Amino acid sequence: MTLYIGVDIHARQQTVSFLDTGDGTTGQVVLEHEGDDIKGFYGQFEGEVIIGIEACGYTNWFEELMEQLGHQLLVGDAAEIRRLARRRQKNDRRDADLLLDLLVHNEFPSLFRYSKESREVLRQLRYRHKLVKLRTMVVNTLHALAINAGLSLRAQLLTRGGRKQLAGLQLSAISQQQRDELLSLVDELTRRIGTVEQWLQEQAKNDARVQRLQTHPGVGLLTSLCLVHTLGDLSRFSSTRKVAAYVGFDPMEDSSAERKAYGGISKAGSRLLRYLLVEAGQTAARGDEQLKQFYRRLLPRRGKARAKVAVARKLLIRCFIMGRAEIDYAEFLRRGKKETE
Repeated sequence: MTLYIGVDIHARQQTVSFLDTGDGTTGQVVLEHEGDDIKGFYGQFEGEVIIGIEACGYTNWFEELMEQLGHQLLVGDAAEIRRLARRRQKNDRRDADLLLDLLVHNEFPSLFRYSKESREVLRQLRYRHKLVKLRTMVVNTLHALAINAGLSLRAQLLTRGGRKQLAGLQLSAISQQQRDELLSLVDELTRRIGTVEQWLQEQAKNDARVQRLQTHPGVGLLTSLCLVHTLGDLSRFSSTRKVAAYVGFDPMEDSSAERKAYGGISKAGSRLLRYLLVEAGQTAARGDEQLKQFYRRLLPRRGKARAKVAVARKLLIRCFIMGRAEIDYAEFLRRGKKETE
């Protein structure tokens, strides 16, 4: 006996369609997230319970709740689910019925789900990234304040000497207040960023996958953690092209007949991972001779921006190979040299 539940979930409510294969019972109900007992409703079901939802934002609480109750939760590709709809009419009740129908007929287009550990690490990485962006905005505001007062400190702004010069500026009362508050805000954001980084270091300390990737030049704590927990189970990728497409480094193609046209990258995957790989690729190109030559070869023909992206893609492929084969950077180079001999 299996209970199938299709859930069309939104921020404030969800529409639920269910089917009990034991006695053929079906039903549909609308639940409000604030007023109704969501945990009590799903907790009443026993045995094998399979629940399907579309991939969307703000569902972490629901996924964690289903894990606590021991139910099997499937997250489906929203675009593919819409493609499989047999009718064009769309509303919450029809969507819930569609999810239920796909579950019952084993046609539900499930997506890969991250483990709880990976979700926590990725959440912290995104949180740190937002804190860094906030700190950059504050520092830029301080730069503008100093320049308007005739002082250009550039990278020396937050050093001890730079702070001393900034404190000695002749400013209005309002500008002095803003300067002091902005400096205090920079220090607070820096402290919070350090706290998050310390937590991330603890997660990476005993993870052999992360430590292995960090042997590659340019790949540090943030990039290695993001790679490991974004890619997840590497066996689900049949080729390096699949990995590049998953992260969004595959080129967009618009070809027809004999005309072949390729545009920019698809940007379909994790924006944070692409950003970290591009940043890491610039450092890796200085420490790895092959990547350095590859970058210099592309630079005159493709320009700096595209050359950086190409290096980031190659770095991604290298990290994937190292992770799949469970080898470090030195062994990766040794095997590559052996193949060319």
